[in-house]
Amino acid sequence: MIATAWLLPLSGIGIGIVMGFVARRYHFCTLGALERYWYAGDSTRLRSWVLVALVAAALTQTSELFGLVDGSRTFYATTPLNLLGVALGGLMFGLGMALVGTCGFGALIRLGGGSLRAAVALTGIALSALAAQRGLTAQTRVALTEPFDMTVSTAHGATLAGLLDRIGLYGLLIPLTICVLVAIGYWIFRDPAFRANRERVGVGLVLGLCVALGWLITSYFASVAFFPVQIEAANFVGPVGDALFQIIVTTGEVPHYAVGLVCGVVLGAAVAAWRADDIRWEACDDARELSRHVFGSFLMGTGGIMALGCTIGQVVSAASVFALSAPLAFAAMALGARIGLSLLLEGGPLAFLRSPHAAR
Repeated sequence: MIATAWLLPLSGIGIGIVMGFVARRYHFCTLGALERYWYAGDSTRLRSWVLVALVAAALTQTSELFGLVDGSRTFYATTPLNLLGVALGGLMFGLGMALVGTCGFGALIRLGGGSLRAAVALTGIALSALAAQRGLTAQTRVALTEPFDMTVSTAHGATLAGLLDRIGLYGLLIPLTICVLVAIGYWIFRDPAFRANRERVGVGLVLGLCVALGWLITSYFASVAFFPVQIEAANFVGPVGDALFQIIVTTGEVPHYAVGLVCGVVLGAAVAAWRADDIRWEACDDARELSRHVFGSFLMGTGGIMALGCTIGQVVSAASVFALSAPLAFAAMALGARIGLSLLLEGGPLAFLRSPHAAR
């Protein structure tokens, strides 16, 4: 049974290597995509990022249709819906992402290339995520947001399926799913420049497939294993804390899928950086940059726990099971990132409201 249990994190490592290699090789970055869209008017990377979510959602919803994945058993469906926590946490995460210069997934990618700044950020994310889950800041989080918990009392939980079931329109789930996916796909591919960019299209397809495979792999193990298995896909906040906890505290316990995924992403990015002769040790330039990374990572770790995920965990993984929290999390994270970039690049947190880029 121990050998079988190790297949789960090993699967995560394998998927993570693919994700890390592709993301490093083709410079996939959520913040970079948003920044180029807001400041350069270039939506190519943003469309690639949205394509990741589209592919993950299409494959996951198809898997649900054939009974291979049960979205109602995922963390996003079973956790009480807390709109305040998601909004506030998403805002914190987006602001922290801007201060650090990347998200948790991006920090793992940079670590694979030798960035000590990323190591600082990841340590901060891990420690603050653990504190927000079960430590000192968890008490504040619970007191602030728990009174606003809402439970979607259907068999499908806090998902679109659960909402439709509650209002008596569950029969519209499949046609509504198709309409949503087609509409998003139309927006992505309506740009001729993006359609012609095979690299960006390929990145979206591969990373979206990797997220969907996470649901399939963990769902399979949950159905056949004689030990508890958490059904998950990709998230880079809580699992970063779990990985650190596993390294320095836990002994004799087999890590779960997401911990393997975190390790695999670093390995895959390192391979890509090595092949490109792009491994370089990089540190913070001064104390000011270091403090910005420490504070930003605290915001990302704490906010990511409150929002139930990061840009990949909420806006891709959660969106792929049509979790009700995903659209709000995306809006809050984007707003937080916009405020943070405005603070760093335009001289004030709300300067973007009067800038020529605000219309974008």
